[in-house]
Amino acid sequence: MTYLIIRFATLGNVAMTVPLVASLSKRYPDDRFIIAGKKKLDAMFASMPNVVYREVDNHLNWHGVWQLWKMLRHETNAVIDLQDVPRTRALDFLMRLSGKKVTRVRYGRVRKHLITLFGIKRASLPSEFERYSDAFRRAGLETDYSFEALKVNREAATAVHDTFGDKEGQWVGLAPFAKSRSNMLPYRVTKDIIEQLTQRIDTRVFLFGAGTIECEMLRQWSSVFPRTVSVAGQLSLAEELELMRQLDVMICMDSANQHLSSLVGLRAISVWCATHPIIGFMGWKQRPEDIIQRTDLRCRPCSCHGTNHCRYGNYACRQIEAETIIQRIYE
Repeated sequence: MTYLIIRFATLGNVAMTVPLVASLSKRYPDDRFIIAGKKKLDAMFASMPNVVYREVDNHLNWHGVWQLWKMLRHETNAVIDLQDVPRTRALDFLMRLSGKKVTRVRYGRVRKHLITLFGIKRASLPSEFERYSDAFRRAGLETDYSFEALKVNREAATAVHDTFGDKEGQWVGLAPFAKSRSNMLPYRVTKDIIEQLTQRIDTRVFLFGAGTIECEMLRQWSSVFPRTVSVAGQLSLAEELELMRQLDVMICMDSANQHLSSLVGLRAISVWCATHPIIGFMGWKQRPEDIIQRTDLRCRPCSCHGTNHCRYGNYACRQIEAETIIQRIYE
């Protein structure tokens, strides 16, 4: 039996599928799973022998939907749509016409939207992992929560060792950026965090990020602060994962690096600004006590994924001091 699993959104969204796909790979060794995902993310599935990764353009157009259907219809028995957007619904329709069983995730977008409009409610929503598990269950597949970490990629681990040498002292990762302004700390706070961490001579800080502007900013910070290295744009995804495996802790926003840390069993101190864990995007097996956020604001969460504007214009959710994060690290 061959299953097509569709999830070609952002890096973090695809990373959240990995623990459950890993459990499927282990529980159903005679079945085959095709992941239609974002480009160049196959490193997250490389250790799963019966999982095949197919690169799909993140901005898949209607012609691309038709081509994807023509390419996969003959090697797929069932479809599990973890994306649920108009383009994937069109692909689902074509697959149904071809006689394939299609199961679609239930995201509860209306309820999420109501929470962002009116603020926090008492009950948390199901996590994304629970929603994925439900979709797999309705497709006739049972998942479990046994996943701890990806297998070591020996080639990538060797490359990381050759680049950064043997580990001495404490290695701390810092991923200060996110897609939206409302999900990031002010630059002043980020610089304070780096400065306080590098005051300890036994601590080495690795800066993670992506994008031209981010890479340049991180490069400048690494040239100013001692024992600070920017790896933004320098490593492959497999190498980034293996470097994270060597870290003692990751400091990140509500962003992809929280989920990448989870894939190698790394503890992540996550900072939540406009978004909130109640929506369901907390990292796999991350600890609630490692979440840092403003709990005194009734306007949170104002977005599921972050925005570039604040309804009050003050971005109060970003007003978190560096000392709060530093204290949590050393606790």
